[in-house]
Amino acid sequence: MPGFDRYIGIDYSGAETPNASLKGLRVYVTSEDVPTTEVLPPPSARKYWTRRGIAVWLAERLAEDVPTLVGIDHGFSFPLRYFEAHHLPLDWPTFLDDFQRHWPTDVDHTYVDFVRNGSCGNGAARMGSSRWRRMCEEQCRGKSVFHFDVQGSVAKSTHAGIPWLRYLRQQLGSRLHFWPFDGWDIPAGHSVVAEVYPALWKHAYAPEDRTPDQHDAYTVATWLRQADRDGRLQEALHPILSPPERAIAQVEGWILGVA
Repeated sequence: MPGFDRYIGIDYSGAETPNASLKGLRVYVTSEDVPTTEVLPPPSARKYWTRRGIAVWLAERLAEDVPTLVGIDHGFSFPLRYFEAHHLPLDWPTFLDDFQRHWPTDVDHTYVDFVRNGSCGNGAARMGSSRWRRMCEEQCRGKSVFHFDVQGSVAKSTHAGIPWLRYLRQQLGSRLHFWPFDGWDIPAGHSVVAEVYPALWKHAYAPEDRTPDQHDAYTVATWLRQADRDGRLQEALHPILSPPERAIAQVEGWILGVA
């Protein structure tokens, strides 16, 4: 029996500011009765979604009594080396608060690069090395969340997106389950937000007339729905990890679908 009634795929972007209209921000939604469809932002002078707009829209959707699984394609946390280097407790909620204080990329008019170059925030006190990778990135040969300025980088979207995970947590509290930080097992009836990597699945779906950003978001929403119905989702939610590896992954995070 499926665990969710609605599935949302988000292709993220760390460009510009939280209120910038970004062509790379795309949202698709699907359910048992609704084919995978793009969700456009509310009518306004902005043609595309903003990061703030997506966060507010998500908070509203996840407050509804509809168990929903959301997949977002940026890193949710950092490698264990980061916690060790900055003497941080191995606690994800504490990490979210600490990160936002140093990298306030959810503040108006703030570019990720403004924090990187010292114009605002205090990123210099919370830097990482591009040589550091999370366990899940090593497993799928993904790039480090600190590897900026290269093709296929997720560093900028990760540094732009993490404060909005904190926002969702503040808005929804225990009603929202962040996997796997809140546990590998998901309470019945809860909505869930998980990190995804569209490259794992997108070749299974014809792109048709979608842009690459649209196709990534489409892929995530479609795969989540199909996997929930054929059993692959439960396997993905419980990767084969040793107890010590599971403990690390509950700090670093895990990419849904990485075995």
